[in-house]
Amino acid sequence: MEEPRNSDSDVNQKCFSNSEAQDEIQEQVLPDPGAGPQGQMEIRLYKRRWLIVFLFSSYSLCNSYQWIQYGIINNIFMKFYSVESFTIDWMSMIYMLTYIPLIFPVTWLLDKKGLRVVALAATALNCAGTWIKVASARPDLFPVTFLGQVMCSVGQVFILGMPSRIASVWFGSNEVSTACSIGVFGNQLGIAIGFLVPPILVPNVEDMDELASHIQVMFYITAGVATVLFILVIIGCSGSGLRCHDSDYLLITHSLTAEHMQAQVR
Repeated sequence: MEEPRNSDSDVNQKCFSNSEAQDEIQEQVLPDPGAGPQGQMEIRLYKRRWLIVFLFSSYSLCNSYQWIQYGIINNIFMKFYSVESFTIDWMSMIYMLTYIPLIFPVTWLLDKKGLRVVALAATALNCAGTWIKVASARPDLFPVTFLGQVMCSVGQVFILGMPSRIASVWFGSNEVSTACSIGVFGNQLGIAIGFLVPPILVPNVEDMDELASHIQVMFYITAGVATVLFILVIIGCSGSGLRCHDSDYLLITHSLTAEHMQAQVR
């Protein structure tokens, strides 16, 4: 995903290293002979682009669900962990707090390293945070569950900057709005599920052992989903298509910029 320094032939050799990558290509990146000095090109589109955006939407959903996971059953977690209401409110506010200082370095990382690194970091943080929460289903382990929520909130920073980049790298100009909408939809749907599911999974019972069991079940379900999504992202990022496509995007961008400058000189 690093900025390429090689020639067009080197990039093509990487992207067409196996027959599966060739089958996924719908349109080849070829200069238009009649395009003139502006050097207009057709953008290579991969069949898997819809899987990529729906996968992103899924792990965005998993992460945003956890934003309101504690706050929607505030009274139950207050009783279970023996903390004040304001403390439980911080489980949601931490998502906003981590976003402010981290969005700038994460944006820089996205520009420098590309989607692959950012997607892996986002899903890894989200997955790790959910499993930390699984270990925190005891009344004396509130700091542990808070640590898990902090890790998920950091993962959110990586996720929120990705929809527009996925749309611009993987989709044609007439599909960008649709791709962005699908990506953002996952985030909003996750919040809606966060309002609905926790009250169903964790009833307000008096027995603390039973309550701990319900909370742990909720945490296990979330961790299981996050783990499956993390594995799918690893599989998706290991394919030659994902690695090459971002390089192609950068190569086309630099090519068009260079040709535009040459046209201005003329």
